[in-house]
Amino acid sequence: MKKVLVTGGCGYIGSHTIIDLLDNGFEVISVDNLVNSDLKPIKYIQQITEKTVVQYTVDLCDKEATRRIFTEHPDISGIIHFAALKAVGESVEQPLRYYHNNITSLHNILALAEEYGVQNLIFSSSCSVYGNATELPVTEQTPLQPAESPYAHTKQIGEGIIQFFCKRYSAFNAILLRYFNPAGAHESGLIGESPVNPALNLVPVITETAIGKREGMTVYGDDYDTRDGSCVRDYIHIMDLANAHTKSLQYLLEERNSSNCEVFNLAIGEGAPVLDVIKAFEKVAGLPLNYQIGPRRPGDVIAIYANNDQAHNKLGWKPERSIEDIMKTAWAWEKRRSAGVTTP
Repeated sequence: MKKVLVTGGCGYIGSHTIIDLLDNGFEVISVDNLVNSDLKPIKYIQQITEKTVVQYTVDLCDKEATRRIFTEHPDISGIIHFAALKAVGESVEQPLRYYHNNITSLHNILALAEEYGVQNLIFSSSCSVYGNATELPVTEQTPLQPAESPYAHTKQIGEGIIQFFCKRYSAFNAILLRYFNPAGAHESGLIGESPVNPALNLVPVITETAIGKREGMTVYGDDYDTRDGSCVRDYIHIMDLANAHTKSLQYLLEERNSSNCEVFNLAIGEGAPVLDVIKAFEKVAGLPLNYQIGPRRPGDVIAIYANNDQAHNKLGWKPERSIEDIMKTAWAWEKRRSAGVTTP
C-alpha cells in the first residue's frame, strides 16, 4: 500500500478524502492542529472503513514538530495538503493570521518534502483564485483577477510558490485543485461539515437554520447582476470532491501527468444562485427556510462557476451527485448530529 500524508485530516474535506483514499487501497497518516476541528472524524473514519488512521495533533507552522511525521514515516509517497484557515470574512478581519498560517504551513511542507524525498503533492486550492472572473464558465486557463479577500490571496500565493518550486525541482510533481464550494456529507451520515467555530458556508448555515440552531439566516445581497440578484456559485458534493484527490494522486503515481505542475477545476459545472440553493433545500426537506436579505458581504465575488472538462479528460473524474444529493446528505447529517446519534 502507498502511504499518504493528509494535512488537515480532521477537517471537512480532509476527513471525507481519507475515507476515499482508504477505500482505494491507500494507507493514510493524518495531521491536524484541531483549530477548527476535533478528533471525532478519525473515529468515524475507522468505523466506516474498518481501517486504522494514524493521527498527529501538530501545527504545521511548527517545522520541527512537523519533521517528526516525516522522520517516523520515511515511506510517504504523496502529500494531500488541506490544512489552512479558510473563512473569507474572517480573513478580511484577520489578514496577518491568514498569511502566517496558510503560507508558513505550505512552506514547511514543501521544505520537508524536499528534505525527505517526497515527490508528489496535491494542493487544496480554491475557485476564489479567479477573483471576479472576466469569463464564465472559468477554465484552468482563465486569467486570475485580483483576490477579493486575504484568504483568496493566500491561495494565489500558495499556487505561485508551488509552481516556482516545481520549476526548480523537476522531479517534484504537484496538482493544484481549485474547488467550487464543497457541500453535503458522507452517505453513512456519520461525518459531515461540523466546524468547531460557527459555520460560515452556505449549506451548513441552511441546515442549522432548518433544524432550529439558528433563528434565521441572511442572504448577503440581492442586487448583484445575476439571475435573481444573489451571488452565483458552483457546488460539488464532498464525496465527489474527495474522489478527485484520490484520482489526482493515482495520476501522479502512475506518471500520467504531462507536466510536473498541473491545475484542475473541481465542480458540478453549473452556476446556482444562493436563492436557488435555498429552494433546492426546501424541496428536499419539505420545509420552509427562515431567511432574510441583507447587505453585500465584504470579500464575496459576484459569480463563479466552472468548466470541469480537463479533470474529466485527464483524471477520468466526473461529479456523480447533484445539488439535490448535496442537500439530502447534508440534511441527513444535520438531523443525526443534532439528535446526538453521531456522538462517540
